[in-house]
Amino acid sequence: MSSERFLEILSLLPDATMETVYMTFVSAFFACVLGFPLGVFLYATSPAGLTPRRLLYNALSRVVNLFRSIPFIILMVLLIPLTRMIAGTSIGPTATIIPLSIAAAPFVARITETALCEVEAGVITAAKAMGSTRLQIICKVLIPEAMPALVSGLALTIINLIAYSAMAGAIGGGGLGDLAIRFGFHRFQTDVTIGAVIVILILVETVQVTGTLISRGLLSKR
Repeated sequence: MSSERFLEILSLLPDATMETVYMTFVSAFFACVLGFPLGVFLYATSPAGLTPRRLLYNALSRVVNLFRSIPFIILMVLLIPLTRMIAGTSIGPTATIIPLSIAAAPFVARITETALCEVEAGVITAAKAMGSTRLQIICKVLIPEAMPALVSGLALTIINLIAYSAMAGAIGGGGLGDLAIRFGFHRFQTDVTIGAVIVILILVETVQVTGTLISRGLLSKR
């Protein structure tokens, strides 16, 4: 590869990388806003939760499973009318945030539910014995105790969103996926595709290492 060609590839990567980072972290925020309360509610209404509601839990659980089972590329197409209504367009990084957030929210809900379920029953029993209300148990006992697992789950969510954002490039979502498809695949420029893949791998590894370090730090402070 000539130095001119190498510099040309490098010039394409920064903007695409920033678009991917923008889509990933903004959609992760909205996914948490949607999914975290839902996960807490799923835990609370589960058979082993603080206020068991079997029928309600089963209904919500099936809805969450339904959204988790829809392939992202199909979900993105199905949500085009909603995306246009909210963002005014169905293409570009900002528009892609909407289906990304909706796709990740059920994943966040399940991670939250699982993390809360893993808290030792003895801790909850002790909190009840001290007269804590359900809300106090959730906010002051369950969530702090589950925080290491929640951080690890958030890291996995962000990694999934990086992958989803790459898929979104197939239908004009922007970012590294769009760069790899539009320049790498359609123009038969394999080196551009390789460059995009390398940056994606670096992003994934950075998120994974950061999540692991934060989770271990929280565990050590218990």
